[in-house]
Amino acid sequence: MATVHLIHPGYIRDDSRVGSSISLIRDGPAIIVADPGLVASRRLIFDPLADQGIEPEAVTHVFLSHHHPDHTMNVALFPNAEVIDFWARYRGDLWLDHGGDGWQMTDHTRLWLTPGHSEEDASLIVDADDGVYALTHLWWRTDRTPEIDPFAPDQAILAAQRRRVLKVADIVIPGHGAAFRTRG
Repeated sequence: MATVHLIHPGYIRDDSRVGSSISLIRDGPAIIVADPGLVASRRLIFDPLADQGIEPEAVTHVFLSHHHPDHTMNVALFPNAEVIDFWARYRGDLWLDHGGDGWQMTDHTRLWLTPGHSEEDASLIVDADDGVYALTHLWWRTDRTPEIDPFAPDQAILAAQRRRVLKVADIVIPGHGAAFRTRG
């Protein structure tokens, strides 16, 4: 199976500081970093990876939930990784297709197209040892606020995607916060 570690619980603060929730997923030989965006220091990414025995060059995939800078700023820290977003996968100068909604990225990870926060959002669904995770920006924070996403182009689509994710996820890692459990 796979493991998921939230290496940087994101935040949004009143003083204009923003950090994305950054996760590490290990699935067999695959080493995935999700949403390596804004952090106060790159050490906040490098140190937790080093604690897991992972050098940036060993990361095989980078998943981007969407293209806002607060989730993408540090993607280049992983020079050997294939980058995956809602649209395609990228390696070096190759722009490669993927299977779209439901595409099996690795043995225990699937890409879901989940427009909501933006029209180009995707979620990573991970069948991990301790439950099913959804890494997504359908929710901003651990307390599930804001209920109405101020950037969402269509709140009805956002609500439908939230319901879809909640049907399968035991644990959600939101865009800017610690994980929350969806059941018991």
